[in-house]
Amino acid sequence: MTAPEDTSRPELAPEPRAAGLTRLAAMSAFLIVGLAYASFLIRVPTLKVEHGLSEGQLGLLLFVPSVCALISMQLTGALVARFGSAPIARVTGVALPLSLLGIALAADPIQLAVALAVFGLIDGLLDVSMNAHAIAVERTLKRAVMNRCHAAWSIGALAASLLGGLVLQGGVSLTAHFVWMGLGVAVLALVTGLWMLPPGADRQPDQEKKIKVRWGAGWTPRVLLLGAMGASVLILEGAVGNWSGVLLLDERGATLAVASLGYTLFNICQVGGRLVGDRLHERYGAPLLVRVSGGIALAGLALVVAGPNAAVTIAGFGVVGAGLSVLLPLIFSAVGHGSSVGAATALARFTTMTYSGLLMGPVLIGWLAEAVGLVVIFAGLLLLLAVVIVNAGATRAADQRDA
Repeated sequence: MTAPEDTSRPELAPEPRAAGLTRLAAMSAFLIVGLAYASFLIRVPTLKVEHGLSEGQLGLLLFVPSVCALISMQLTGALVARFGSAPIARVTGVALPLSLLGIALAADPIQLAVALAVFGLIDGLLDVSMNAHAIAVERTLKRAVMNRCHAAWSIGALAASLLGGLVLQGGVSLTAHFVWMGLGVAVLALVTGLWMLPPGADRQPDQEKKIKVRWGAGWTPRVLLLGAMGASVLILEGAVGNWSGVLLLDERGATLAVASLGYTLFNICQVGGRLVGDRLHERYGAPLLVRVSGGIALAGLALVVAGPNAAVTIAGFGVVGAGLSVLLPLIFSAVGHGSSVGAATALARFTTMTYSGLLMGPVLIGWLAEAVGLVVIFAGLLLLLAVVIVNAGATRAADQRDA
């Protein structure tokens, strides 16, 4: 009788010293996206003024990168199956911040549309490949890292927003801002990319043959369920990001300065929750953590809806941020570890659903709010949280990092 084949592939496991660098490399890809994307968003008003755009024209242009990202996400599964997530994340990690230069140098709206399309295409490739690489790191190290990775995105977005505010106050031009930010972040991507796992880390032990990914592959009932859960979470995040200030201003009588505190506290609590999320995941498991965290977010949203004044409502947004913090990373991890067609393919389909929710959610909320009011809309969002909590068992695959 022959000994069973060893499928642990120890050649892919980094030495203990290198394990920390491997985790940092996975986190850095998320940090880079947060830095680049928030840098772009904070200069959107500048683009509107410099190109003389109306609100409608600006809205159409901002739709371009989102649509292009959705398109490139569909290609990423096949590319990762062929080349591995690390090479794609390395290349796009450098290309995304550099694509800011094209946006800054666009001379007219047509050139701006082209630059935004390039930005969106690269963002879609990086978004899927960096999550696929985080799955590979979890499988190789047999440790949860997804919450830290998403925390890095939040930290990058917050840092870029604060820096962008200082840049705007200092009167720095759009071109100078994007040149220095783009070059600096690209160098960071070059350095940290060297610490990523080899391409073979994306292949699960029973997938020694190359996966041939069909265009329609990955749309399984499980991915659809997890996609609906992820979209629900992102619709909630988009609602807080886009409408919390309006609710505080119009319904709670807050000043403009006070109204901004709701989203600020939401972000702070979300980052804090994600920084401890991996430790909680390893201790309690994904399904229980989803139920408890979803319950915390539910309580926070109830505070937002029933809050008698601005202070209680702001506190409610903070509780929502703490509760939502771990949900999306856990769902991402469940998609990648439970896939039978390759993590990147499943993540591409999943990200399409969640990204669509983030794209369309705030718009639909705005339309509905005109008819029934924002407080009623936020009350209705309690149902989305209930969907996530009820289906928490679907995230059990996130606990199978050593499968």
